[in-house]
Amino acid sequence: QVQLVESGGGLVEAGGSLRLSCEASINISSINVMAWYRQAPGKQRELVAKITNRGSTNYADSVTGRFTISRDNAKNTLYLEMNTLKLEDTALYFCNAAIALLGWRNYWGQGTQVTVSS
Repeated sequence: QVQLVESGGGLVEAGGSLRLSCEASINISSINVMAWYRQAPGKQRELVAKITNRGSTNYADSVTGRFTISRDNAKNTLYLEMNTLKLEDTALYFCNAAIALLGWRNYWGQGTQVTVSS
């Protein structure tokens, strides 16, 4: 079992920045893919960004150029640096860990709220 604990959410004005963190209960070098998802009220959960254990990254078009995902294996922590925040970035942000072990096993954090105000 993998425990994921997110932190760093909060209330920020449009144009501002936040950094989310996700601390894992295991050595994250053993996690094949880590990702950030978000879910706004009344909408489906969507992928924001993902990073493999080799460092390859992918971003949703809506955040490309504004968000940066990174992982610190020494701290077992995943990060999401969010800049130039927009009202539409308001959502509950979830950390995800996917491990390839006889199929894919997915683990989720409890989420951290990001609210962008005008």
